Amino acid sequence: MPKIHNEEDIIRVVKEDAWMMSILAVVKELALPDSWVCAGFVRSKVWDVQHGFTARTPLPDIDVIYYDPDDAREETEKIHEERLRRLYPSAPWSVKNQARMHKLNNLPPYSSAADGMSKFPETATALGLSLDSDGEVLLAAPHGVHDVIHLKLRPTPHFKANPQIRYIYEKRIAAKNWQAVWPGLTVTSFH
Repeated sequence: MPKIHNEEDIIRVVKEDAWMMSILAVVKELALPDSWVCAGFVRSKVWDVQHGFTARTPLPDIDVIYYDPDDAREETEKIHEERLRRLYPSAPWSVKNQARMHKLNNLPPYSSAADGMSKFPETATALGLSLDSDGEVLLAAPHGVHDVIHLKLRPTPHFKANPQIRYIYEKRIAAKNWQAVWPGLTVTSFH
């Protein structure tokens, strides 16, 4: 499998992956406002390709984010998860409305799903995929794709700028142990 060099290559490998396209199509069926399948769903695909893996690395969950300030109840997220489970039972769905996530993180309100994504701990995780009205793949990358493509794991600007939350990044890096799966990763820490 050819390596990934840019955003177009990411979109190409996603389009070539029938499983990923089926996940994106199921999420599109829900018609959630400003919705994206994000984080490990995108990051792991890129890292798998860059490492030359032919089998998909299993995902602990499939993160779906959306932005709906008119209904920011957690119960609504659970309803969307259940709808996704009915449509695609074998997938481990996790749905979060970015219109409420700022409260959990003691931050000012986010303005969109991509704004929420930009506050994820790692730049390589701050990625999302969606299908437009014509079924074309869209890629959201608030911090670009350089780090994920070049196997660099570093904190987002939000985490760099806030010393009080840096421990979350460090704790995730240790707990996820991504280097055991993808040995080519380079990790940047605050120390």
